Amino acid sequence: MAMAVTDFTKPAPAAKVGRIAANLRARNFEVVVVQTGAEAKAEVLSRIPEGARIHSGKSKTLEDIGLFDTLMGSDEYDFVRKQTMKLDRITQRREMVKLGATPDLMINSVQAITEAGQLVVVSASGSQIGAISAGAEKLILVAGSQKIVPDLDAAFQRIQEHVFPYEDARLVEMLGIHTAWTRTLILEREFTAGRTTVILVRDPVGV
Repeated sequence: MAMAVTDFTKPAPAAKVGRIAANLRARNFEVVVVQTGAEAKAEVLSRIPEGARIHSGKSKTLEDIGLFDTLMGSDEYDFVRKQTMKLDRITQRREMVKLGATPDLMINSVQAITEAGQLVVVSASGSQIGAISAGAEKLILVAGSQKIVPDLDAAFQRIQEHVFPYEDARLVEMLGIHTAWTRTLILEREFTAGRTTVILVRDPVGV
């Protein structure tokens, strides 16, 4: 039976956001709920330790809230992307992976959050997966409330029907190549208290 068509762009109701925040905390994730992308950006910047080596995925969410441009454009931050974007994606891929494998702080988004509090990340290259999973000392994940879905089946539906087509079109426009869904990471809970902070944005940000 085919899944029903779902609008994956609508923000979640306030009460649901509160419930998901509680479920995430029960899984050992720290959670900050904000209203806007601007507030999310401020929360992230306030959590960057002085001198920290920072990495991030090429996230539409981080672009939308203005964080990516701030990290790229300021000499105040030791941002790994400043180095990796100067390297060749084919001939210097191994060097790129090594640079991003063990940052002090990884900043990223997720493609879906289940109502139970599971965080789902998918990737084409897989280069950011290691840092998100364990390589980074600290992890900050920023996500708009439109990414909240009922369960893992709905999470994969969201990725297949909504996220993947967008990312594929973006990569074709930027590089003339198609993307691929090759890696899936599900963060069920955090092993170490204080490692991962989820900044949950009531307004839709990102894809």
